[in-house]
Amino acid sequence: MQPAVRRLDPADPGAGKSPGKPVSLRLRAFKLLARRDYSSAELERRLAPHAAAPGELSALLEELKRLGYLSEQRLAEQLARKGAARYGTRRVIEQLQERGIDHEVAAQLKSELQASELQRAHAVWAKRFGQLPAELVRRVCVSHDRTSHMDRPP
Repeated sequence: MQPAVRRLDPADPGAGKSPGKPVSLRLRAFKLLARRDYSSAELERRLAPHAAAPGELSALLEELKRLGYLSEQRLAEQLARKGAARYGTRRVIEQLQERGIDHEVAAQLKSELQASELQRAHAVWAKRFGQLPAELVRRVCVSHDRTSHMDRPP
């Protein structure tokens, strides 16, 4: 008879470990960061219940930033790139603020997004509609025909 297969819960970084051995805060952070990027605020919220000492978590976050594993700039650029394809500048910036991205980083990206907002809006419009409605084209042509005789000398 085969032994029962134990399913691991991906939300529990300590799954699969021996029940008596606690998982270190550092290991939990690496397991979370392996899945996706987090802002400092998000990672702090996720790890706070597992911190043994108050200064342990802040020291770990600083170390992760220093080593390049935790980068708000990288996360903000990734979220802006992803959101800019579908949303306007204001909504992208709101999403960054919801994720706890620093205001200076968000302000820098806001100016970059505003510079390309008209082009992005046109691309979204073209993707969604493709061309002008036939009725609008007909109206413009008729209107042009009516006013074109005004440009000609009598």
